[in-house]
Amino acid sequence: MLTKRERRLKIKKRVRKNISGTPERPRLTVFRSNKQIYAQVIDDVEGKTIAASDSRGITEKLPKKEVAAQVGEAVAKKAMDAGVKSVVFDRNGYLYHGRVKELADAARKAGLDF
Repeated sequence: MLTKRERRLKIKKRVRKNISGTPERPRLTVFRSNKQIYAQVIDDVEGKTIAASDSRGITEKLPKKEVAAQVGEAVAKKAMDAGVKSVVFDRNGYLYHGRVKELADAARKAGLDF
């Protein structure tokens, strides 16, 4: 029987063998902890983070889904400022549901294409 973490890492490995960020189309990856959510736009060829945002700077008390949406908007804005219009979405082994979905939808609404 796999633990939750082992299951997520197994899915992550399976997804990452097919997904890679390029300079033209970097990878938008999400990390979700119990309290926070983090997003990065990564160019895997050069191994550099182009844009990043997280929920640690949000001080107002909001539901986690709304915080995730704010992080999605923020990372999309930073990526657009860096000249990135299109990304590959890496859900990092998490289900495309809840906070991960909210972050992705907010990034799309802010102008990122994926």
